[in-house]
Amino acid sequence: MTSVRELLRVGPAVNLKDIDPGSTPGLPGRKVTGRDQKVWAREQLALIGGELAVHQEMLYASAKGSGGNRRVLLVLQAMDCGGKDGTIKKVAGAMNPLGLHLVGFGPPSEEELKHDFLWRIRRALPSAGLMGVFNRSHYEDVLIARVDSLVPADVWRERYGQINAFERELTGDGFTLVKVMLHISYDEQRERLLERLTDPTKHWKYNPADVDARARWTDYQAAYTDALGRCSTDHAPWFVVPADRKWYRDWAVANIVLETFKEMRLSYPEPDFDLDAERQRLEADRAPAMAS
Repeated sequence: MTSVRELLRVGPAVNLKDIDPGSTPGLPGRKVTGRDQKVWAREQLALIGGELAVHQEMLYASAKGSGGNRRVLLVLQAMDCGGKDGTIKKVAGAMNPLGLHLVGFGPPSEEELKHDFLWRIRRALPSAGLMGVFNRSHYEDVLIARVDSLVPADVWRERYGQINAFERELTGDGFTLVKVMLHISYDEQRERLLERLTDPTKHWKYNPADVDARARWTDYQAAYTDALGRCSTDHAPWFVVPADRKWYRDWAVANIVLETFKEMRLSYPEPDFDLDAERQRLEADRAPAMAS
């Protein structure tokens, strides 16, 4: 099977207009699987989840056993209703919660505004051995900050270079970065917003401001295109996942993470004690006699 990472990786020449949010790159057709694509993708997701759990455990064990500093950070960005929460449930949910570090970023607090835009990001980074997941990230500072003119243009333009330097610093300190944009269409966002109004269990997720933001759709697409193109590097590439089909989105992101884990060549640490001696101790161990 073709590498999903290679299919979905974007570079400086990326243009979101050229990427169909309803497409399914890398997904085998019915003739290959003999199954309906949606059914097959969901079955595969369950299998991939098991592999992800093993790799995450090896990452965690390597830090605990040998004191390594390797860690993985999955950065998720999307327009409103793009599926960040759903992706976290389906992909990160397959792993051991003890080895996860999940952070969601909203508008900066008063304290955070007193510092540079990367300050709160640094404070939220995962420790060694953990799989970190950012629901939104430092990229908000070249997206919403740009579209809503929260800072002058010369400020947000300078941030592209600051982000690249920051991510280079992270990869030099044991981080493996996986940056994913979940790409949905204008029409699909409308349907998902309507669903939040229709389903009582989703009313809490509805925000009238999301509809206001739709008026700036073109501006956001331009901001995303620039962020992806300027900040997709060899050490911290961007992947654009067509996300109109939720089942494809989950399958694709899971594959991107799994391929990344495999490239890391993780393994369980060697024991720092004598296995045979410890086995003999336990085999010779007998329950103490009960006092009469």
